[in-house]
Amino acid sequence: MLDALTLPAPLAATDTMVRRATPEDLPALMALLADDPISAARGDVASPEDETAYRAALEAVLAAPGNDLLVVADAEGTVIGTLQLTLIPGMARRGSTRLLVEAVRVAGDRRSGGVGSALMRWTTDVVAPALGAGLVQLTSDAQRTDAHRFYLRLGFIDSHIGFKYRVRA
Repeated sequence: MLDALTLPAPLAATDTMVRRATPEDLPALMALLADDPISAARGDVASPEDETAYRAALEAVLAAPGNDLLVVADAEGTVIGTLQLTLIPGMARRGSTRLLVEAVRVAGDRRSGGVGSALMRWTTDVVAPALGAGLVQLTSDAQRTDAHRFYLRLGFIDSHIGFKYRVRA
């Protein structure tokens, strides 16, 4: 999806680069999800038994048009952050295209160091305009009060109430 951009790209004011995720990043991606207590409570515990499901999900995201999964790597190449982007063409707002941001994670020992801010600024200031998106949107679990303050500080507006419906197989 991000073919209009040059990747890997440096993130301002950090010692990091952002690039597309690869299958080799799977263990790090699983660990980032498990590093979050809310995700862990939902089953993201980085269990080796779940690797097949995560691998299939990663392949599906990377293969789906309008989707990308990115990682942030430090100077040594260690994956320390991630996010998923989905481009959504729409009718509302005079046919505006939206860029949906999901699963934003920064490793616990790297939080509050500017990585998340740089990643989100890059997304809003570089990626969204390059893709023709007129709006960047995301949802955040109601329990994530620190994340809410973070997004508000970046200029996001808490304008909507989100709903989810869990489909049972």
